[in-house]
Amino acid sequence: MSAENTTQLVLVLLAAALLFAALGWLRNGEAVGPPLAVVALAAAAVVAATADDLAAGRWAATVLVALCGALAVAGGGPLTTRVFTIVDRQDSARQSIDQAAAVLRGGAWIGGLERLAVFAGLAAGFPEGVAVVLALKGVGRFPDLRKEDGGGAATERFIIGTFTSVLWAAGCAGMVALVLR
Repeated sequence: MSAENTTQLVLVLLAAALLFAALGWLRNGEAVGPPLAVVALAAAAVVAATADDLAAGRWAATVLVALCGALAVAGGGPLTTRVFTIVDRQDSARQSIDQAAAVLRGGAWIGGLERLAVFAGLAAGFPEGVAVVLALKGVGRFPDLRKEDGGGAATERFIIGTFTSVLWAAGCAGMVALVLR
């Protein structure tokens, strides 16, 4: 397969991952969208890693960064929610998530901005930016987590959500690094 075709395949797989991530925001797609997005991102990574050569043209790089950036921001929310669902396999899971959401207001917006900042820092070659983002998030949420008295549910969700979100954004930034190597 030519370098141009391989690059196009990687971009199509990333576009599919973005569509699956968007599906995860819908009520009927929240169970299947995130796992399919992970599989599509992994498939794109395998194709890129095993390719002899990839086209490194300006259009391909621009589309790659745009797709991976959008995937980092849009895909992390449904994936984090899916991870919470897996962690909370009990009857009170919905109530527990709702209680944590009451303490951690604005989590979806903060998570999206966090993923954008982590992706941008890593894709730009500034990994120290991840430490800055995590420090700011931790300091900003500390008062909310300190006053929370639900047995640590909000703190647990803060940690799980942050790790899931950052790992997803790092994976998307890793795609950029892998293709543009």
